[in-house]
Amino acid sequence: MTKIRLFIKNIKTSKEYTKGVSLLEVLNDLPIENKEYIVSAQVNNKSRGLDFSLFTPKTIQFVDLTSLSGMRAYMRTISMVMAKAVEDVFPNCKLRIEHPLSKGYFCSLIGDPGLPLEEAVVVIKKRMQVLIDSDLEVVTHEKPKAEVIALFQERGDEDKVKLLKSLNRCYIRFYEIDGYFDFYNGPLMLTTRKIHLFDLNPYDEGMLLHIPSKSDPTKLSEYVEQKKMYKAFQDHIRWGEIMRIKNVGDLNEFIGKENQIGGLMKVAEALQENRIVHIADEIVNRKSDVKFIMISGPSSSGKTTFTKRLSTQLMAAGIRPIMISLDDYFLDRENTPRDENGDYDYEHLQALDIPFFNQQLSELLEGKEVALPTFDFKTGKRVFKGNKIQIKDQSVVLMEGIHALNPDLTPTIPEIAKFKIYVSALTVISLDNHNWIPTTDNRLIRRIVRDNQYRNTTAQATLKQWASVRRGEDRWIFPFQENADAMFNSALIFEIACLRKFIEPLLMEVPQDSEEHAEAHRLLKSLRFFKNVPDDIIAETSLLREFVGGSAYEQ
Repeated sequence: MTKIRLFIKNIKTSKEYTKGVSLLEVLNDLPIENKEYIVSAQVNNKSRGLDFSLFTPKTIQFVDLTSLSGMRAYMRTISMVMAKAVEDVFPNCKLRIEHPLSKGYFCSLIGDPGLPLEEAVVVIKKRMQVLIDSDLEVVTHEKPKAEVIALFQERGDEDKVKLLKSLNRCYIRFYEIDGYFDFYNGPLMLTTRKIHLFDLNPYDEGMLLHIPSKSDPTKLSEYVEQKKMYKAFQDHIRWGEIMRIKNVGDLNEFIGKENQIGGLMKVAEALQENRIVHIADEIVNRKSDVKFIMISGPSSSGKTTFTKRLSTQLMAAGIRPIMISLDDYFLDRENTPRDENGDYDYEHLQALDIPFFNQQLSELLEGKEVALPTFDFKTGKRVFKGNKIQIKDQSVVLMEGIHALNPDLTPTIPEIAKFKIYVSALTVISLDNHNWIPTTDNRLIRRIVRDNQYRNTTAQATLKQWASVRRGEDRWIFPFQENADAMFNSALIFEIACLRKFIEPLLMEVPQDSEEHAEAHRLLKSLRFFKNVPDDIIAETSLLREFVGGSAYEQ
């Protein structure tokens, strides 16, 4: 029989197998520990399910739940189990998986289950456990596009019908569990029994699904209350429902209708501007107390443009904003803490001269004039260039940085003197009711485009840095987001459709033999569902211009 040679990254060894061997057969042959947590694999840096067959030489890395790729496969599988459970016990309802929340996923029921929500959740959870305990096979199918669309059309899944119609493919891969069919934009696990841990509880008008922690798959992710984040999401979800845009298929219909997408873009921009005006009004109403406006948010959340637009609204209300940069309060380089690799850790809170910073803020509160520092990144030293500021009756200080919402940044400043704002791109549009778009994907796409546009950085280089960026956000930004007095969602419902033409060529340049290709390939798979929107109709004042160029705020 014909043999093929496979290089297995997990054991750093090549082995020969019979042509047509499946990934599961290869896995069972290998001396790898904790196989029960391995859920999928990277084959030539592309995600594949363990039922994938191999016919030519490949490089393989099996992944478990401590990897993002493995956790995504777990989440897709439990999503399908949950969707089947809903159909089994409440056939008049549909499941919608909305967005991440409180270290879990917020889900809702479309339709009336005929029971109070608390009781309905108990019924769904019990049915899910039965399906898991039954160790049902997750079967992969691939059929002509028209047949797959007809299958979902017959079941009344218009969200999937609209999505798949926009897909430029002859054949579509989908999945089956015990007669229930579903589509997912990535591989699933092989059996329902692989779902070893989950929880489901009522949350407001929906449910909160929890899955294992990536750092320790033997435990559930720890619940973290996020009431303000939930409200920010729900405000935009309600707006999307009013506009009749919940999924990519709905957006594509707008794009396909002449003159409609321009109108939608104007409404979305107006919604953002209204939110900025509202935040400015809150500050104006507290102007006798508020002296410092603290703005934080993760990478590529649009903090720069937001801060400039907020400054404009404050000036229109008769308040003079004074900008200061937290970067200018870095300690001299030799005093900067180092990370685990011995490199300077500029993201660490203690990289800032906190005592000096608080001293200057206290002096400003007392009405004194202070000389602002400037950090010279070439010499790694603080210098003074004669820039002085003073808070007067109609002025406030705006500062933006990753630590702005951390109470340890300003321990000596009264809370009443601070107005804290959290900015992030909270993506509320989904591919369909069961395939959501991670908010981190929205920001990553922005960052790749911006890094290339302004820093001549390749997509591969940005992708290589992203894990480190995320670790910094998990440590220094996300734990403090609920401290905000106001949250601003910088995501625009049409933006990925606009960014597609910018990012696709960049992602296609990522070498196939690089580890970053796996993420590039995954993003390209999601982008293929969006119809293109021409970028020349993006307003010059749009926050999106911060990433693609041409912003009115760049001058």
